[in-house]
Amino acid sequence: MSFQSKITKEELNKMPVVTFEGEITVIDKNKDVEAAIAVLQQQTIVGIDTESKPSFKKGIYYKVALLQVATDTFCYLFRLNKFNKKAEEMIFQFLGDKNIMKIGLSLKDDFSRLRRLNKGKSANFVDLQTIAKQYGILELGLQKMFAIVFGQKISKSQQLTNWENSTLSLAQQRYAATDAWAALQIYKRLKQEKSLPQSVVDKMLAAALAEQQELSRQNLQRNQNEESLVY
Repeated sequence: MSFQSKITKEELNKMPVVTFEGEITVIDKNKDVEAAIAVLQQQTIVGIDTESKPSFKKGIYYKVALLQVATDTFCYLFRLNKFNKKAEEMIFQFLGDKNIMKIGLSLKDDFSRLRRLNKGKSANFVDLQTIAKQYGILELGLQKMFAIVFGQKISKSQQLTNWENSTLSLAQQRYAATDAWAALQIYKRLKQEKSLPQSVVDKMLAAALAEQQELSRQNLQRNQNEESLVY
């Protein structure tokens, strides 16, 4: 099976919305972290994602407030902004466990914003932005990637809500769990197919770059023409 490389907003908007329907557990107390990690250590593969309080001012960023870890049937939401150092260390040791594959999307940036993560190291982590190209998918966002693979849309309505609220709303919980679960589902579905030859992938990437450069050139030319009309 071949996947389409890109998807338009119009195509996306026509798709049915899907959400994670499994069990969601919010972990916001230090005493509950160890038991949750013990359950996760029994897994061989999980989906992960993070959320931070949104910033609406340039140059201002907030620490990662939430770490989502999902399987096919359940998801733990770890509220990192509420833990002591011992609880944090257990979570970071889990992320550094080489025996558990962790599937996410562009989490390198998220990891760099964590206060500490095993001195910046994570293990057995797979970035969907890297492997999706091997199957001809050139979209970088989770929502569009999921839509291409499954023909369904995951909602992003809660993305810019406050993830440091004293209590996460049910909508926030479902949104957060869905993102981590969706990453896992994409990976598992892609692995059912044969990846494209590297030569084909390289040609696709080159064509996409050329298209982007041409669009940039046209936009620059349009702006220059508009400026000349003003003067």
